[in-house]
Amino acid sequence: MSSIKIECVLPEKCRCGESPVWEEASNSLVFVDIPAKKVCRWDSLSKAVQRVILDAPVSSVALRKSGGYVATIGTKFCALNWEDQSVVVLATVDKDKKNNRFNDGKVDPAGRYFAGTMAEETAPAVLERRQGSLYSLFPDHRVKKYFDQVDISNGLDWSLDHKIFYYIDSLSYSVDAFDYNLQTGQISNRRSVYKLEKDEQIPDGMCIDAEGKLWVACYNGGRVIRLDPETGKRLQTVKLPVDKTTSCCFGGKDYSEMYVTCARDGLDAEALLRQPEAGGIFKITGLGVKGLAPHPYAG
Repeated sequence: MSSIKIECVLPEKCRCGESPVWEEASNSLVFVDIPAKKVCRWDSLSKAVQRVILDAPVSSVALRKSGGYVATIGTKFCALNWEDQSVVVLATVDKDKKNNRFNDGKVDPAGRYFAGTMAEETAPAVLERRQGSLYSLFPDHRVKKYFDQVDISNGLDWSLDHKIFYYIDSLSYSVDAFDYNLQTGQISNRRSVYKLEKDEQIPDGMCIDAEGKLWVACYNGGRVIRLDPETGKRLQTVKLPVDKTTSCCFGGKDYSEMYVTCARDGLDAEALLRQPEAGGIFKITGLGVKGLAPHPYAG
């Protein structure tokens, strides 16, 4: 095993950092701070940060094939032009649920933007249950709804052969799998592949590595865990010096570095003293495994 190194590369003090995605073209990490309504881009070479402030909570961001980004803002799928900071609404969901917002999102290997919703929280992980749904935005801007009754729609990714869709509804404390049809975007046959243990707390964001294993950020658990979705076994635990780890992605040269986002909201003064880097962006090196480049939205 190579020796694992964890460092806070950006002390951003995010209220709730989420949705990290590596942009190879600019050697940058793009991520959001949901309640601060911010999309941030950290240049790993110059260490400079650019920030765009939006008019509603922004819960996920993804690359766009034609340039710029797509993001989930409030209950809208949007296109974001970084240069002039303009936003174009592509589609709106949950129009009948005024208290809802999007949460985590990611683009599938065919270029569809998957994202789910949840009720707005009254405190971290405290909310009206079963108000959310899972959607995808097709490249032609058509929206497909997969299912509802979701508590907190969260981490998602696809198997290396694109035949399985992995998904987390946080308050089920489970990582689930579906059969996936890449051609149609259909999902079926939901089952659990891993149930979190008590000290792992709440499953949040997730990504897959080049060996087909899943990495899950554990909110309140202060760790990312590596799972084998075929055996249902946990293979590795990497603990961070912050409690509210929210999401993870691979990036850097050859996608050999892992980037982890986290949150400050919900930590009292004493907890913040114990973890001054809460809300920062962490880089983990020496994991000995690589990730994959993110898929861009095709629309």
